[in-house]
Amino acid sequence: MTVEYQFPEGFWWGSAASATQMEGSRNGVSGETIWDHWFENEPNRFFDGVGPHQTSDFYNRYKEDIRNMKKIGHNTFRLSLSWARLIPGGQGEVNQEAVSFYSDVIDELLAHDIEPFVNLFHFDMPIEMQNKGGWESREVIAAYVDYAKIAFDLFGDRVKTWFTFNEPIVPVEGGYLYDFHYPNVVDARRAIQVAYHTMIAHAKVVEFYHQEQDGKIGIVLNLTPSYPRSQNPADLKASHICDLFFNRSFLDPAVKGEYPEDLISLLEEHGHLPETQPEDKDLLKNHIVDLLGVNYYQPRRVKAKDHLPNPYSPFMPDWFFDNYEMPGRKMNPYRGWEIYEKGIYDIMINLRDNYGNIESFISENGMGVQDEDRFLKDGRIEDDYRIDFISGHLKWLHKAAQEGCNVKGYHLWTFMDNWSWMNAYKNRYGFYSVDIETGERTAKKSASWFADVSKQNGFNA
Repeated sequence: MTVEYQFPEGFWWGSAASATQMEGSRNGVSGETIWDHWFENEPNRFFDGVGPHQTSDFYNRYKEDIRNMKKIGHNTFRLSLSWARLIPGGQGEVNQEAVSFYSDVIDELLAHDIEPFVNLFHFDMPIEMQNKGGWESREVIAAYVDYAKIAFDLFGDRVKTWFTFNEPIVPVEGGYLYDFHYPNVVDARRAIQVAYHTMIAHAKVVEFYHQEQDGKIGIVLNLTPSYPRSQNPADLKASHICDLFFNRSFLDPAVKGEYPEDLISLLEEHGHLPETQPEDKDLLKNHIVDLLGVNYYQPRRVKAKDHLPNPYSPFMPDWFFDNYEMPGRKMNPYRGWEIYEKGIYDIMINLRDNYGNIESFISENGMGVQDEDRFLKDGRIEDDYRIDFISGHLKWLHKAAQEGCNVKGYHLWTFMDNWSWMNAYKNRYGFYSVDIETGERTAKKSASWFADVSKQNGFNA
C-alpha cells in the first residue's frame, strides 16, 4: 500500500512529558520546587485545588507506561529530570533514590527500543534556589551547571540526546511579566535579566557537555510565529518587535550564538539592557546547540497599537503591539487557542532559510480538551478531533521535509493525561486517558491511530 504522507527514514515518533507534571512530588524522596511551595501557599490559584503532589503517578507506574509507549509505536520519548528530586535543595548531596528511579526509567525505555531524550529543566526550580534569586542569580547558574554535570555523569553513558531547557521564555513571561507562575513578579527589568541568565546557564552547560560527552545537546523552544494583521508598515513593525521578544530572544543566541541587534537597540533605548559580564559574548558565540526542539501550539497574530501605552504602567513587550483576532480563525475553544496548522511549516522554513537549516524536530504539539468523557464510546474515548489536529499539522510538517527542512521527528504533548501547572487536569492532552482517582490508563482512539502512523512511518489522509 502506498503511503501518501511518507516521512524520512528513521523519523522520531513519540511524545513528551515533564517530571513535575507526571511523577508526583510526594512520591519517593524529593526536594521542594516552586510549584510545591506556591500550591501550599495559594492553592486557590490551581484549577479545582489540584497541586503537583500526586499527578499521574509515573513514579510508580513507569514500567506500565513504557510498555504502552511501545505498544503505540514510540521510538523516542522526551522526559525531564527534576533538579529538586536529584539534588534536594538544588545543591549538595545527591539523592540516591532519585538516581535509581531515573536510571531504571532510562533502562526500561532502552529495553523497549525507545530512545530517551532527557531535558534538564522544565519550569521546576528548587525553592531554595528561587530564594537565592532564581535565574536572576549567577550563583544559581553555577548550581545548575553542577547539577547538569552530575546528570551527565550518572546517565550520559545511556542518554545521547540532551536538552538544557524547555520553553525558557515561559518562566520569564509567567514569573516576571504576566503573573501566571511563581514568583509572580511584574518587572520587565528583572524578566530580561532572568531571560539573559537562562541563556548564560544554557551556554555553560553546552560548553561542558561538548568537552566531556559524545552525544548531542540542544534546547527546546516554543516558537510562535508572529503574523501581522496586514502588510501595512506599522503592522509589520509590530510583528517584527513581537518576534524579537518572544522568539528570537532565545532562538538567536541558542542557534547563532548572538542576540539580534534590533533587540539590543530596543532594550537600550528604553533603559532595559541586562547586566552582563565581559566573557559572556564569547561563551554564547562558541557554544551553540547541536539540535533544536520546537514546541508549536498556536500562532501569534499582532497589529500596531490602537492606543499609546500608559507611561506610568510597567514596561512590557505589549507596549509595541496589540494582539489581533483574525476573523474566521479556527479555534480550540477549551484552551482559547487558535489552530493554525501551517504555522509548523512556516517555522521550519524559517529555520531552513535563516538558521542554517539546523537539525530540529517537533518536540511538542497537542490539543487540550475539557471533559473528554463526553466522547466515551464502548470504553474508549473517540478523540477524532485530536487525530484531525495531529494529521493536519503532520501534513504541513511533511511538506517542510519534502522542501529540504532538516526535520527529524514529531512528539505529541503528551503520552498520557497529566497535570498542567495552574490548569491541573482541566484539559486533557494524552494518547492515554488517566483516571485521577484510580490512576488507571486507557488508550484513546488517537493512540491506535498513532501506532499505525509510526508503523508506516507516515499516513494517508
